[in-house]
Amino acid sequence: MIVHGFAGIGWSEALRTLGLADTGLELDWNACKTRAACGHTTIQCDLTQYPAQPFKGRTTGSIWSPPCQTYSKGGNQAGLADMALAHQAVDDLAHGHDTRSRLRGACQDERSLLVAEPMRFLHAERSEWVAMEQVPAVLPIWRQYSEHLRTWGYSVWCGILNAADYGVPQARRRAFLIASRTRNVTAPEPTHSENPEHDLFGQCLPRWISMAEALGWGYTTRPAPTVTGGGTSTGGAEPFGNGSRKAMQAAMNDPAHWAWRKPAPTVSGTVGHVGGKQAGGHLNLSAVEGARLQTFRPGLPFHGNKGQISLQIGNAVPPLLAEHVVSAATGIPLHCEAAA
Repeated sequence: MIVHGFAGIGWSEALRTLGLADTGLELDWNACKTRAACGHTTIQCDLTQYPAQPFKGRTTGSIWSPPCQTYSKGGNQAGLADMALAHQAVDDLAHGHDTRSRLRGACQDERSLLVAEPMRFLHAERSEWVAMEQVPAVLPIWRQYSEHLRTWGYSVWCGILNAADYGVPQARRRAFLIASRTRNVTAPEPTHSENPEHDLFGQCLPRWISMAEALGWGYTTRPAPTVTGGGTSTGGAEPFGNGSRKAMQAAMNDPAHWAWRKPAPTVSGTVGHVGGKQAGGHLNLSAVEGARLQTFRPGLPFHGNKGQISLQIGNAVPPLLAEHVVSAATGIPLHCEAAA
């Protein structure tokens, strides 16, 4: 069994590509409906109240992407003030002591402790491999997890990955942890580069895939910015500007426009604005376009209204990036490598 907490849909689609399947723990009804329509096993539950012991000795892998509202720049960032309490919860749970109730009461935002929930399950499971994701502000927590996992016999890597370096047409930076009890792990090798350079053998990585290229709009040299889902129990919140696609298309011949000069700071999954004050331009995207930028397969049967669907899209780990991370954790080759 692969246990997948705060499940959503992105990791699960990646697992399927690698020939794996998960059991997701997910609270949101629409996300559960989407997972069911895609054939992913799901337990609808409040994960904070769900017991971890039934998974003891039954798990091969463990995947976690806790909600990030309290740590995201687009959220209230109360998690930064609660960081010491989150560290305490992780340490306590790593030693089998559940102090969540007491610590939660001391938090500015009780959601800050959701980053500690994986440790409650990892302590019970001791699964073969682990993959975890969060906004970069949570990297100190992941480093704390790394210390505990190493004492349990895991090889661990944690750090920041940019989705654009792995063929995702989106400049999305996130903190990841990869661990295994059966193999040495490290960061997945990038497949793309912002500024490719030839090596001694004349080889170089392909350039980042741009938003316009991914959406079929025409020439550009930069990827899209981060797709997010707004405030929700299963992911982050990073606001964005309003506007229209016409404004973007009118700027396609302007070499100074952000979409062609550099990645924009945010593409939102909340039916799909792109841009912001740092971007210098704004654009509305459809949910279909947002899903494409997140590398979801065409026609994936999302359930819910426009806002609910866009939350599921924006809150997900891009499946293509997730595939690289799981491959690094398990040693299972990527589908393109297997085909070669």
